[in-house]
Amino acid sequence: MLSEWRLRRALRARAAAYVSALFAEPPDEDVRWLASQATGGDLDHARWELRYAKRALGMLTAQRDALDDRTASAVAAALGRALARDTRIAPGRLRIAERQLNARLRAYGDALLARAGAGTGWHLGRTLLEFAGRKEGSGPDAVAKAGDVLARYLAESNEALREHFGAPRLAGDVAANATGY
Repeated sequence: MLSEWRLRRALRARAAAYVSALFAEPPDEDVRWLASQATGGDLDHARWELRYAKRALGMLTAQRDALDDRTASAVAAALGRALARDTRIAPGRLRIAERQLNARLRAYGDALLARAGAGTGWHLGRTLLEFAGRKEGSGPDAVAKAGDVLARYLAESNEALREHFGAPRLAGDVAANATGY
């Protein structure tokens, strides 16, 4: 019983550390770019949208790429606790923030699954621009840049996931291309 408690506690600590990485502020360069492209110059709106994107993509990364089935649940719980403590969310607005994050989880999840047309990066970029307020058609350069920003956030999330939960390892006698997938 003590060893199970220790395992749960360690999983919760790793999830909290991973979520802490997801709560890192988006780079000012990304904020300024998104504000110029989609929020009508509103830096605060752009920053919030990029925060939501980082958190949603981090949660999706934990669901897709974790080595253990319990990881995504632990990350979801840690993300909920972190949102509840986020001082940037106004008192009484937590439920709204949760709904907004959930909407982005669904939309970015759909974008990651979309393969038609220009590919996943294109779909991610369009999703970011639409959430940020760009209702009319976005030019291909803007969509591509938005996709690049989110691809970088996905890579950062995956790196943080490996750092806090470990990287996959093959048995010593199995070549990486011999798995049959």
